[in-house]
Amino acid sequence: MTALRSRSLPRHPARRLPRTTAIASGVVASVLLPRFACAAQTYPQQAVTPPERATIKHVAVIHGPIKSTPPHATDWGVFNAGKGAAAGFGTVGGFGQARWAEDWSDIVNTPPEMRRNDWFNRLKYIRLTDKGDIWLSISGEERLRYIFENKPMMGTAGKTNANRVLLRNQYGADLHIGQHVRAYAEFLYGNAGGSNYYGYQTGVQRERLDLQQGILEVKGHLLGAKMGVIGGRQVFLDAPVSMQSARDIPNVQQTWDGFRGYAVWKSFRLDLFDFMQTNKLPTDVFSDGTNYNARMYGAYSSTALPAFTFMGKKSQIFADLFFIGYLFNGSPAAIPTTKTGGTEAGSTRRDNIGSRIWGNAGPFNMSLTGVFQGGEFRPAKNAGPTRAVRAYAVNGVASWNPANMPGKPSIGIQADMFSGGSYKSKDGAVGTFATPYFPLPYYNDVTLQLTSQNLVGIGPVIEASPLANLHMKLHVPFFWRQSTQDAVYGTGKIYSWRNGLSGGYIGTIPQTQIAWNFAPHWTWTHDIAGFAASQGMRRAGARGGVFYMQTMEFKF
Repeated sequence: MTALRSRSLPRHPARRLPRTTAIASGVVASVLLPRFACAAQTYPQQAVTPPERATIKHVAVIHGPIKSTPPHATDWGVFNAGKGAAAGFGTVGGFGQARWAEDWSDIVNTPPEMRRNDWFNRLKYIRLTDKGDIWLSISGEERLRYIFENKPMMGTAGKTNANRVLLRNQYGADLHIGQHVRAYAEFLYGNAGGSNYYGYQTGVQRERLDLQQGILEVKGHLLGAKMGVIGGRQVFLDAPVSMQSARDIPNVQQTWDGFRGYAVWKSFRLDLFDFMQTNKLPTDVFSDGTNYNARMYGAYSSTALPAFTFMGKKSQIFADLFFIGYLFNGSPAAIPTTKTGGTEAGSTRRDNIGSRIWGNAGPFNMSLTGVFQGGEFRPAKNAGPTRAVRAYAVNGVASWNPANMPGKPSIGIQADMFSGGSYKSKDGAVGTFATPYFPLPYYNDVTLQLTSQNLVGIGPVIEASPLANLHMKLHVPFFWRQSTQDAVYGTGKIYSWRNGLSGGYIGTIPQTQIAWNFAPHWTWTHDIAGFAASQGMRRAGARGGVFYMQTMEFKF
């Protein structure tokens, strides 16, 4: 499937990597998300993009039909949209969200004098045979992150002025055996510390050396499509970001043990998958196993509708249909009760049936997603009747991208609704939309204080790139409870406030981001946010606060 491709070369070669690190300058930081590292090996500095814009599949930022292949990526035709994310494997803009989604075979067509401009190019395509049909690519990431929260989790974390320092070392090797077989192994070591810190014993911050990803892929052409099967431990990104993500704010990304099969035709693609979540709790070296209490399975399809012209610009609309099933128990499956801080333990099955229309019409981008969530909730130890699940979510984003304006601005609005239920109900249907597998924090709340459950949010989103290597974003969402008979939910947390809450308004969390790709391989990002709690939330015990995250990433 993977063919060698020629590309036009930039007029100016990339600069050599500085010998001194940004850490020496006193900056305490790390990686924001792998997708922020946009400096390709043989290309000049590129514009950095935040997670929402990078994840085209979910937020629909495109500028006409996509025909060219992103650098160092498989050619998916029209599904190259969004740096390849429309194909279901995450973005690939030189570097990929999933490093195995990269394809560095194109580097053989780069003139030697250009290739020598970056020392790391020698690690990206290593011939193991004279013909070059067996070759190896080495990837690596070093990230340092600093986080400050004066009132974490709305003041309920038991800490004040929490300072956290996170360090992640992650290296991978991608072995290609001919055109049809590929094996990838990725290893991770994570450490964390600070003062007044919290939440480090969950397996997502401190991690001894372990296998983060390990896959075997068999691929080829069949029935007119590019098809493949990927088995093993892997990051999975072919799902709405409001429901599931790579969980990249902590040191350890969310990975899955299982299989996926994909087929990509000219204007239609299909992805089938069945996974168990990787168990990150063991603390010994190479001790991570499989969490058989958390399963995700289903199918995702996408159809590229015929391209058209609107307002003189090429336009493309995609129509997606998907089914995603969840099986999980433990604390993520618990539901709130009338008792203050009380929850009912159990297990649950969630059947998510959804559709999405997204793409661009001239300078306007839009995305509209609807999900119905059925299934059932079974109380632990048969303590009560089995209850049906009847929940839903509606998510919309629209933006205007005026052409030929300085800074390439994007002005838009984002609106979301995730259904809630009633903690007073003991035998009726469960109406709270469940998101057990870490929705993308940047979609709604980078502070992790709120998550996609019993939530209504709306607010403007403004982005600009005043320089090619500088990206800025402002998001100001206002939040309400969808049901005033339901609790307030954070990431992995049900807040204890119940009857003490009055009104549905929760508050606002303005958040801004500045990402600077200051040198090849390096990205420095600042995230600043604050929670302004409503009067009703403050009376119930919630506390407003500020959040600051500074991240530095080196990636090759």
